[in-house]
Amino acid sequence: MRVPKFGRPMQTIVVDPSRTVLRIVGQLIEAAGHRVHTFCYGREAFDCLRANPGIEAVITSVELPTISGIELCRMARALSSSDRPIYIMVMSSNREQGKLIKALEVGADDYIGKPPATEELYARLRAAERLGSMQRDLVRLATTDSLTALLNRRAFFGKAGHVCAQAHGDSRLSAIMFDIDHFKRINDGYGHGTGDQVIRAVAKTAAGTNEIVGRLGGEEFAMLLIDRALPDALILAEKLRAAMAAIEIKTDSEIVRVTLSFGVAEWEFGDTIDDLLRRADLALYQAKAAGRNKVIAYDPAFSGGGAGVIRSVER
Repeated sequence: MRVPKFGRPMQTIVVDPSRTVLRIVGQLIEAAGHRVHTFCYGREAFDCLRANPGIEAVITSVELPTISGIELCRMARALSSSDRPIYIMVMSSNREQGKLIKALEVGADDYIGKPPATEELYARLRAAERLGSMQRDLVRLATTDSLTALLNRRAFFGKAGHVCAQAHGDSRLSAIMFDIDHFKRINDGYGHGTGDQVIRAVAKTAAGTNEIVGRLGGEEFAMLLIDRALPDALILAEKLRAAMAAIEIKTDSEIVRVTLSFGVAEWEFGDTIDDLLRRADLALYQAKAAGRNKVIAYDPAFSGGGAGVIRSVER
């Protein structure tokens, strides 16, 4: 038969106690352009799955030595997440229907007869590809700011919060908060279309650092720097300030230039992401008060004044 075309190659695990079955199924999957890892034992398969985030599909027999196929389904499902979709397919014979139902209950997505028919196997793999692609698209839409393609507020706090939660006493983390000076004047004077161009240009410059960057709302952004102490964070913030001051947005009548203000703070042991950003935000407020277009590090002498993570002030 003609091997169908798939949108992109996938990594797949196949688990079966029979090396003959592994060879047949593995060759069929490889013929379709996919990479295959084959195992006779569930524990080895699970260790491979856990160590390789790129694996997207698991095809396992119900009956396996040591760890059963049902238990492997349960363990594989526990590894999957919104960021890592895993499609789990169970191979079963007619006499294993009760166990098949149990496998579906604990995490399997689909099943196929054993031995699998070639056309059916390819059809199931196409379904796995479609579902994985849909889940990735949904995650992207849920976590990405539509205007800038940066992390949106919720995704930034989730990702940066996880980093802070995993940090220990020797960790070096810093945060930079920055926003566009007098942004309201840009929108009022040149229109929201120009304002959007400015925001996109600022976001593109920030994204070029390859740090964790998010748009928190409006013209305000945040960045978490891993393995960067305060001095390094200040150097990066100054480079960003200079680069963003050089941004030029052409309108019908003139060229629009912008400046930004930056507040920088260093992580302290026990900090949550809210704690860290609160200090960076206080430093940003001081940069605004000092005349804007500046980089200022947090100083304990700054008065919090009951500020939350984002201060409601004219910037």
